[in-house]
Amino acid sequence: MANVASPLQYGDPPGLGPYVVQARLHAAPAGFVYLAQSPDGRAVSLAVLTRGAAYDAAARDRFVTAIREAGGRERSGLRGRLGRPGRSRGAVLDGAPEVLAYEGGRAPWVAAPYAPGQPGAEWFLDPVMVGGTFIGAAHGPDFVPYWLTDRAPALPGPGRPPRPLTETRKRVLLAALTLVLLLLLVTAILLVMLLGRRDSEPQPRQLPPTVFVPTPPPTPETPVPQPSPSQSPSPSQSGPSTPGRSPGEDPGDEAPL
Repeated sequence: MANVASPLQYGDPPGLGPYVVQARLHAAPAGFVYLAQSPDGRAVSLAVLTRGAAYDAAARDRFVTAIREAGGRERSGLRGRLGRPGRSRGAVLDGAPEVLAYEGGRAPWVAAPYAPGQPGAEWFLDPVMVGGTFIGAAHGPDFVPYWLTDRAPALPGPGRPPRPLTETRKRVLLAALTLVLLLLLVTAILLVMLLGRRDSEPQPRQLPPTVFVPTPPPTPETPVPQPSPSQSPSPSQSGPSTPGRSPGEDPGDEAPL
């Protein structure tokens, strides 16, 4: 293990559990080791799997099994997600460091005391890698995990957006119901306005029904003969005339009275 600390890089966690990450100590094929500080000021080393190893169920199980065996869950009293064994309870396996705390799940990590030159949390990364065969010496090519290319640290946290809380769901449903009621109210008001407008408009006055009775064609009446107007006699025509002398009449021809 390299005891020389290097600055944190992009993607490194700022903290894990109650520990504040300060620097990077070691980078292994299966994970990373960080220098951190506990709440009481003690220096600790934190081992975290890579994202590729954490996605592999078998590799993740080997990491967690090594932690539990080293910490002696039944003997040291590791409970739940964070376990804190007593100092008087030593490590179960030879050479394994003391387990201060660990967390399982999809992004497991383990905390061990940090002492320069002494094995720390990186000890738990060795069982994750396997090579050759499990029986006797290796007889074939080394086993290369498929997840070696994913070198980002596996950080605890939801992999997908968190689902809304129950209270948030209630508020969303209440807001949706209120919106539906408002839409129904506006629709009802518009219908009432339209119907009221139609009722208030003056209706056209209806005319009485027309009864058509055909009349017979007029019959021509017999014309009454009318006297034709008489023409006034001219002086040359005979007839009663005004007493007087006629032209060419001699006054001596008159009979004596």
